[in-house]
Amino acid sequence: MDDLDTLAMHARDQPQKVALIAGERKLEFAAYDQQANRAAGVLKRLGVEPGDRVATMSYNSIEGAIASQGGQRLGSIGVPISYRLGAAEVAYIVNDSGARVVLAGEEFVPIVEEARALVEGERQYVALAGDPPDGWRAFSELMAEADPSPFQSRRPPGLPPSMIYTSGTTGNPKGAYRKNGVDLLAVMRILAAFEITGSDVYLLAGPGYHSAPLLFGALTGAVGGTTVIERKFDAEEALALIDRHHCTLTVMAPTLLQRIMDLPDQVRRGYDVGSMRALIMAAAPCPFSLKERAIAYFGESLWEFYGATETGVNLVLRPEDQLRKPGSCGTPLDGVEVLLTDDGGREVAVGEPGELWVRTGSLAEYYNRPAATAGSMRDGFFSVGDIAYRDQDGYYFICDRRVDMIISGGVNIYPAEVEAVLFAHPAVADVAVIGVPDAHWGESVKAVVQLHSGTTPTEAELVEWCSARLAGYKRPRSVDFVPELPRDLAGKLQKRKVREPYWAGTGRRL
Repeated sequence: MDDLDTLAMHARDQPQKVALIAGERKLEFAAYDQQANRAAGVLKRLGVEPGDRVATMSYNSIEGAIASQGGQRLGSIGVPISYRLGAAEVAYIVNDSGARVVLAGEEFVPIVEEARALVEGERQYVALAGDPPDGWRAFSELMAEADPSPFQSRRPPGLPPSMIYTSGTTGNPKGAYRKNGVDLLAVMRILAAFEITGSDVYLLAGPGYHSAPLLFGALTGAVGGTTVIERKFDAEEALALIDRHHCTLTVMAPTLLQRIMDLPDQVRRGYDVGSMRALIMAAAPCPFSLKERAIAYFGESLWEFYGATETGVNLVLRPEDQLRKPGSCGTPLDGVEVLLTDDGGREVAVGEPGELWVRTGSLAEYYNRPAATAGSMRDGFFSVGDIAYRDQDGYYFICDRRVDMIISGGVNIYPAEVEAVLFAHPAVADVAVIGVPDAHWGESVKAVVQLHSGTTPTEAELVEWCSARLAGYKRPRSVDFVPELPRDLAGKLQKRKVREPYWAGTGRRL
């Protein structure tokens, strides 16, 4: 089998079933299939060839989904751009990826237009909605002129090739390029692990530029399920959509789940979420206290997985293990090999922290950066720098990122362990534990804390809280209080931004 166009298959077998829902708008599989044909023709008319990149900066939308399916049929490579980026950052991704066409939602046309001055060479610019400025094309007009006739798919079986830019915490972001996509066997393993079927109704609540929401949307569509599109996350709207459309499946970063659980009890009680069978946590560790609250509200439907844009889904923690294995991110997905090693490359013992390496059949490479790819590879295993340990039952626990590790007096301290203790304090809403310059020890441990509204713990109180629960060398030596910690929409704590003020002027690279 050279190709497997699941959209065309579902359009043939269940043409009237709803594929996409956005607000009051619904798109059945047959109409979705025709629109994908038109979109493929639009991109071809704009000069896109198989293997070319097409970049998109937009909120979640039906138009974005149609354009993506059209690109897949044509054989182009989708490059989603975070809508949190500024013009210079957008221009960097367009230049680095070599995108031939840039699609932008109505809200982001001005940012992309500003970026044009920094983009090298000629590109085609298309507005997904609204009236485009000079030099742009309107997607609606291009689609109206396009041919809806069947367009021969150029995609291989499985999920299509992709290029998703990493967050760039250590410099410019890198394009994680999966040139062969995700093979059919790997897709089947993920579907089986999370028990996804064509009867599922998936809520696309997280940002579509992030790999996890994108992946599970693609999986749901592949098996003929329905996707409910939330344009931009709003906690109460998410509950309303679950209630209205009987959603069964969603993916959220813990920060989005936190927003739901922080709604007043009477607001949450106004919605029926009993249809939700799989609320999947990804992108960042989920505090245990938040899990307890979420399970009390949603029932035994909480899942969690560990993975990366470069490595896909690696470890899975099922609902029945959420409270039994606090802090764990699960056991390896079928077909995934996991290795923990020390600095010398030797495998560590059970219970000992080591760098986590993953080997799967669908690893990404860094686009046009062979040295960076090689630096992250070892004997077919890939590492993004996370530190983990394994317990005697084979469950894995992420300690921290190697780049975030604090070295104080020659001793390694993993911030995530200290953060977990502080998260358990009833006044702590969010926390970042970092190393700050120390003339004697090299680095000392500092906690930067965001408090729940109305609470007023002192620095001494939080230090004492840690002292009672951690070894002395791990406890924070100081605590700073801030109104809010910087997190991206995927829920990832941007520790580089937290550390910068403390290391400014030291001459040391973060």
